[in-house]
Amino acid sequence: MASTTQKKKKQNQEKNYQWLSILFFAAVLAAWCAASYGGMVSDIFLPTPTAVIGKIAELAKNGELWANCWESFSRVMVGWLWSVAVALPAGMLMANSKKFCALIQPLIEFARYLPVVALVPLTLLYLGIGETQKYTIIFLGTFFQLVLMVCDTVSSVDNNMINAARTLGAGKWQVYREVIFPAALPGLMDDFRLTIGWAWTYLVVAEMVAADNGLGYMILKSQRYLATHTIFAGLILIGLIGLITDWIFRLLTRVAAPWQERLGDRK
Repeated sequence: MASTTQKKKKQNQEKNYQWLSILFFAAVLAAWCAASYGGMVSDIFLPTPTAVIGKIAELAKNGELWANCWESFSRVMVGWLWSVAVALPAGMLMANSKKFCALIQPLIEFARYLPVVALVPLTLLYLGIGETQKYTIIFLGTFFQLVLMVCDTVSSVDNNMINAARTLGAGKWQVYREVIFPAALPGLMDDFRLTIGWAWTYLVVAEMVAADNGLGYMILKSQRYLATHTIFAGLILIGLIGLITDWIFRLLTRVAAPWQERLGDRK
C-alpha cells in the first residue's frame, strides 16, 4: 500500500515537472513573438517565428531539408560511434587496470583540453577534405571526455560484486561481461546520451570547411548573407533532432536496463 502511494506521488511529481517544462517553453516562445512581431528587435537580429517556419517549409518542399538533415545526422552518428567503439573498452580497462590507467590517463587529460577548432587545419592536412575528416572532428570532440566518463562509471561498480564473482570462479573476461558491464550499463547509457549531445555541438565545426551540404554548412552559408531566418531554422532543426535522439536514448536505457527503473521505484 505504501509503495503504491509512493509510486502515485512520484508520477504526479513527474507530471508537474512536465507541465513546468511546457510552461517555460511557452514563455520563451511568447517572448520571441513579442520581440519580433512587436518590432522591438530588428528582423536582421531576430526573425519572426513565421519567417523561420516558412523557411523550414521551403527547405522541405525543395528537398534541401531532408538532404541536409540526413548528411548531418550521418556525420554525427559515425563520428560518435567511432568514439564509443574506442572509449568503451579503453574506459573499462582504465577503471580495472592501474597500469593501463597510469599509461594513458595523462595523455587523455592533456588532449581533452585542446580546442577542437584548432585541430581542423591538422585534420585537413592529414585526412584531406573528405567525409573522414568530418567524422574525425566529431570523434575528437567526444572521445576524450567519453573515455573518462566511462572510466568513472565503471569505477563506481560495487567491488563486493566483483570479488564475489571471482570467488565463485569467474574468469577475467567473464567478470567484465557478466558483472561489470551489466552493473555499469545504466550509467554508461547516460554517458552515451550526454556525449551524443556534445557530438551535435561539433557539427558546425565539422562542416565549416570543404562541405557543400549539411545543417552546419547551411548555417555558415547563411551567415555570409545575413539570412538570420535560415540560421534560426538550422539551429531549431539541430535542436529538434537532438531532442529526438535524447528521447530515443532514454527509451533505450529503459529497454536495456529495466532493473534500474525497478530499483528507482523502490527508493
